[in-house]
Amino acid sequence: MQSEQEAFWAGDFGNAYVDRNDGHSKLYYFSKILLANRISLNTAIELGANIGINLDALAALYPGIATYGVEINAKAHSVLLSKHQAYLGSVYQFETTKSYDLAFCAGVLIHQSPNLLPAFYDKLYSLSHRYILINEYHSPTPTELEYRGYNGKLFKRDFGRDLWERYPNLKLLDYGFVWGMDALSVGEDSNWFLFEKL
Repeated sequence: MQSEQEAFWAGDFGNAYVDRNDGHSKLYYFSKILLANRISLNTAIELGANIGINLDALAALYPGIATYGVEINAKAHSVLLSKHQAYLGSVYQFETTKSYDLAFCAGVLIHQSPNLLPAFYDKLYSLSHRYILINEYHSPTPTELEYRGYNGKLFKRDFGRDLWERYPNLKLLDYGFVWGMDALSVGEDSNWFLFEKL
């Protein structure tokens, strides 16, 4: 493990998260972002894929797409692997010579150790052949929040700005807000950013 946050998600708390993961479809979410921007995909990789709900949606939207997930929790990985190609282990230790049309994460950067974020951004960038999508809680300034009674496990910041400042050659294609009050969004309030590598 690279951090206490990774150990946390690999262990009992991560197992409990799998149990309460409701499996609601994310088709609407990805349709609003990817199809609305006329994004064509043949391959995609998700960092922190859990049981693969996001990859399920991509497979439904893009028939024939090759999907891959990276997941640190063994219980989640066993479900993920039944549907998609998958790696069990740390994002930071995952290595491949492949690149993917889309590299993305959703609700994962907020749970990373802040000092490891540059390495996570580098991983997203290196894995992407063309597009990068992130969807996370947003704060204009770095903020730590208590997460289900735990400290040091949830951090908000402007992840889109961070990524863009680290890789200014990226082109911002679109960005938006996922509103938890929208029954079709099936999620909590978050901000997403879609970039293209040039």
